[in-house]
Amino acid sequence: MSNIINVILSGGVGSRLWPLSRKSKPKQYLPIFEGQTLFQKTVSRNLEFMDDVLIVGNKDNYELSRADLGRIAVHQYNELVEACPRNTAAAIAFAAYHYKEDDILFVTPSDHLIDETGKEYSKAVCRAIELAGEGNIVTFGLRPTKPETGYGYIEAAGETVKGFHEKPDFEKAKDFLSLGNFLWNSGMFCFKAGVFLEELRKFETEIFDQAYGAYILKKGIYLPKRESLRIPSLSVDYAVMERSNKIKVVPSSFAWSDMGSFESIYEYLKEKGHHTDSSGNMAIGIEAYTEFTGLSNTILIFTKDAVLVLKKESSQEVKDVFHRLENERPELVM
Repeated sequence: MSNIINVILSGGVGSRLWPLSRKSKPKQYLPIFEGQTLFQKTVSRNLEFMDDVLIVGNKDNYELSRADLGRIAVHQYNELVEACPRNTAAAIAFAAYHYKEDDILFVTPSDHLIDETGKEYSKAVCRAIELAGEGNIVTFGLRPTKPETGYGYIEAAGETVKGFHEKPDFEKAKDFLSLGNFLWNSGMFCFKAGVFLEELRKFETEIFDQAYGAYILKKGIYLPKRESLRIPSLSVDYAVMERSNKIKVVPSSFAWSDMGSFESIYEYLKEKGHHTDSSGNMAIGIEAYTEFTGLSNTILIFTKDAVLVLKKESSQEVKDVFHRLENERPELVM
């Protein structure tokens, strides 16, 4: 009998949420979501569907994951610790090698915010597990609510995937929205371990071989660095999802955000009652009274060693600031 495993990918840095998110404490570990972290929310919402939990993290954050799990009294789980980041295709391959071929892996990022209170989320997960049991590689597509430029899109006909599309510009995003059969690509997947590995071997033999070579040489939960560095760094989307003919999509309506920008954080905090002035300006992380003059839809983010001021619609550009500071002021991103 197949077991169902929630594989949680926890290795992201959250560069678009600097200065809140740092390498030493990425966005998934920030307790700013009603007192919980996105990592904790991810674990909690999936426990009822799963027989096991596997955290695939890295040497810099696995202790943060352990601490978060302890705070929500989750003590039964498995771990794999990557020595160096090799992108999502390798991370998922490690998970697939860790289980039996017929076990079903429900792969979720650790930094998404999802409303699981209604029936839509459980309905979508159950349908994905059903499709995965039939030998499909399943992705989740969220019905868009606005012309979002920060997400990739899936072109669908029911549960059939017609194509994947990169993050569009605003005009193309509006076209996608008006057509009605384009879905936000959630980055969540469901499949049998053996089916995924079969497709990975077909399309990216080197990732398949090198990831296996690293996996069999792991020491306990720790993957080796030298062998890991040989694995090509490629996302699961490019490695498998956009090339396999076994792909199905579950069109879904549950509320979802990857919380990948300050625009998302702004919308979340505003909904929870965080103060915004009459021009839509918001201050985050500062208790002192803050006044905005001549500005609208501006976000001020305050930390003890850095201040960021940005227009809400420029949230995607914070990633460029993060990468520049990695070279110029590395202490500010640690």
